[in-house]
Amino acid sequence: MKKKLDYTLFSIDDFELKLSSIIFLLIFLIIIFILLKIIKKSIYRVRSFDVAKKYSIYSLIKYFVLVLSLVISLQILGFNLSVLIAGSAALLVGLGLGIQNLFSDYVSGIIILFDSTVKVGDIIEINGLVCKVEEIHLRTTTVLTRDDKYIILPNSDLTRNHLINWTHSEISSRFEVKVGVDYSADVKLVMNILSEAAMEQPGILKNPKPFSRFTDYGESSIDFSIIFWSEDVFRVENIKSELRVKIFEKLKENNITIPFPQRVIHTKQT
Repeated sequence: MKKKLDYTLFSIDDFELKLSSIIFLLIFLIIIFILLKIIKKSIYRVRSFDVAKKYSIYSLIKYFVLVLSLVISLQILGFNLSVLIAGSAALLVGLGLGIQNLFSDYVSGIIILFDSTVKVGDIIEINGLVCKVEEIHLRTTTVLTRDDKYIILPNSDLTRNHLINWTHSEISSRFEVKVGVDYSADVKLVMNILSEAAMEQPGILKNPKPFSRFTDYGESSIDFSIIFWSEDVFRVENIKSELRVKIFEKLKENNITIPFPQRVIHTKQT
């Protein structure tokens, strides 16, 4: 049995790959796989962390374990890592200069997972694009846009660019819908209609309570806005559309018109 385990599959100079090394490597990889499963279950059982935080913690541990496993696997196979690193030092320097942007993405990924500025499930806005974070990997982050397109963003884009996290501290966010009505309209009635429409609209929170504002005197209309909060941040444009329809119907029921822009043209007669 021992002779079979010591059987050399092939050799190159001083390096020999034995059958025992392959068997030990397979056993080691199985142990690592089981260990990661146990760690994941243990982390996700903790109730003091939300799902996004658990995902970040597990991802950091997983990447650390995988890197450590790679080093140990090479030693099990019989590679001399000190000689390997020394021999490839010059190559690594040249390669590092060529892939510095890629390295920046990896560092950014570690930062994102560590400090949780962006978490899975967050609604973010970057370069005018509103999207939902689906997955965070060490180099890239997968996001879903409001028109249901998946985009793969390099992690350095999330750490270098100006980014708005709509759900960083709270699930709900504040939104606004604007409307202009004729100058002959009853101001208090319009404000009541706006508040009533918001209270009736599904998807809008009742607490904090929606409220209306008289925002400005326009050229052709008096302008109002309704302020409300919603937890459906990602699909809030649908809620806004439904709310505008409801406001339009209520204004029509109360004979309140939305005016067209008016221009007066003077002509000089000769």
